Amino acid sequence: MNTIIHKTEGQLAFRHENGENSKLFIEIAVMGRKKIKIACLPPEAKENEFRACMSRYGEMRNIREEVWTSAFRYKVYNGIRIVEMKFKQHLLPYMSIAENDAIISYDGQPPTCYRCNETGHQHLECPRRKRLGLNNSTQPTQTWQT
Repeated sequence: MNTIIHKTEGQLAFRHENGENSKLFIEIAVMGRKKIKIACLPPEAKENEFRACMSRYGEMRNIREEVWTSAFRYKVYNGIRIVEMKFKQHLLPYMSIAENDAIISYDGQPPTCYRCNETGHQHLECPRRKRLGLNNSTQPTQTWQT
């Protein structure tokens, strides 16, 4: 598949029965182009800081800043960026961008534990959590060390 994408530069033409031509984009289905929401960043964070951090995960196409509402006379940016990019690999849901802890989300994002950064489970089900045991009350309870 990678050979076909490389040879065709990810584009082909398709001719319909009525003579109309359509441009087709070829991508590996697991990755492809996605719109990513990046939250918890200050509005003054710069685009070049995003590009430096995100370049190892794929090719960034566009960055758009979200605003609180269009009802106000002036735009009020809320610190959320919508980044369109072509993936090489999945992104972690928690990343440090411009010295700020950011939350990353997108459609098709695999569940990833923020404790061990492994995919397939969330923090509460992390197999690396240590079980401390039972307390001294009559009701057995479980206590976990995080």
